[in-house]
Amino acid sequence: MTISFKQLDISELDSFFSKDEDCLKFLAEKKWEAGFICNKCGNTNYCKGKTLYARRCTRCKSEESATAHTIFHRCHIPITEAFRIVYLVCHDPAVSTYELSRLLDLRQMTCWKLKSRLIECIKNRGEVDILFTQKK
Repeated sequence: MTISFKQLDISELDSFFSKDEDCLKFLAEKKWEAGFICNKCGNTNYCKGKTLYARRCTRCKSEESATAHTIFHRCHIPITEAFRIVYLVCHDPAVSTYELSRLLDLRQMTCWKLKSRLIECIKNRGEVDILFTQKK
């Protein structure tokens, strides 16, 4: 499934990503489209993880969620809301975090944290890449 957030309108976003499961499935497909490789041991074999769309390495038993090592890593809001923020920032990178907070009924600092990741991604790559991870 190839979807560009820039090409969607808000009603299409809501139809594609209306449930957490839809968002996680999309992330898992994008993240592992070239195949699973364990970040800890490099093994390529996996089994189903404990959570939805997670994968567990068959060698070292480490589990990786679909959101791990993406811009949604350690995101503490519902993934559907995070996708909505990505959509809004893709369409208007200048949108204020106060406006995002008002539109989505979230705390302003929550919106700021995710938007800052997105803006860093745009600066480094020229566009939002959901698989982009921040360097610490």
